[in-house]
Amino acid sequence: GDNKWTMTIMARNADTGNLKWGYQKTPHDEWDYAGVNVMMLSDQNIDGKDLKLVTHPDRNGIIYTLNRVNGDLVRADFLDDTVNVWTHVDMKTGIPVRNPEYGTRMDHKGKDICPSAMGYHDQAHDSYDPERGLF
Repeated sequence: GDNKWTMTIMARNADTGNLKWGYQKTPHDEWDYAGVNVMMLSDQNIDGKDLKLVTHPDRNGIIYTLNRVNGDLVRADFLDDTVNVWTHVDMKTGIPVRNPEYGTRMDHKGKDICPSAMGYHDQAHDSYDPERGLF
């Protein structure tokens, strides 16, 4: 199945240790992207609402921005136009939609897959400038 708790951003209640929410970035991660990259916290106004956000540029080629209070997906953008393993991220389900041409399966030889098994964005650090509102 999805191997639910792999490639997942999770939030816990600091007082109880109980899980608050979880968001899986790459269901059934056959590339082993791992997704151990930096998580950047920011407070931003989006569509007139002040939100507490967490933004994560992932090895799967997608930059995820989540509401860090409830785990709702706010944005999911490709790092650039070379990312081709996904056609898009379904904003209702939060699931990246696989492009079958670049999938990994026994009956298909995928070529020119981006990101490769090494992943797109690795462990380099990023930052957020609240004065400019830029990452």
